Amino acid sequence: MNVYGVVGWKNAGKTTLVERLVAEIAGRGFTVSTVKHTHHKVDVDQKGKDSWRHRQAGARQVILASSSRWAVMTELKGAPEAPLSELLGHLAPVDLVIVEGYKRDDHPKIEAWRAETGQPLIAHDDPTVRAIATKDTPGSVTQKVIDLDDIPGIADFLLSDLGLELRKSA
Repeated sequence: MNVYGVVGWKNAGKTTLVERLVAEIAGRGFTVSTVKHTHHKVDVDQKGKDSWRHRQAGARQVILASSSRWAVMTELKGAPEAPLSELLGHLAPVDLVIVEGYKRDDHPKIEAWRAETGQPLIAHDDPTVRAIATKDTPGSVTQKVIDLDDIPGIADFLLSDLGLELRKSA
């Protein structure tokens, strides 16, 4: 499975970039899935609902299913956070998985960077960052710099870097 990351510091534009890349690349006829990492404790369930009650009763996994989508919730119950490689194994096969976060993992990445955040470039210390998407001038870098709003250009770079054939929807 082809995996490409979007990394950056808080408020750098990662989520918007992922959203726009998914639309662009899926619009070209590729199948795309995403993985979003967060440092916050999240719960896709709602307190008091049946699936929440199942988890509270001690279920290790709960599948919440409807006619429009399904989700699997896995309780870690004190176990360590699952590594990205394990999570990727739970995804159905697709042409591309775009990962938001996991900035220290070893898959290829594009860094979303805004000078106004005051944060340094991750790319300076991370050889897996292949390009920088920004509206600013990042200074001396060896990576390709692409305008943050040039979504077709970023998609072209990403697909080319993975060696995927550039195809358009029929």
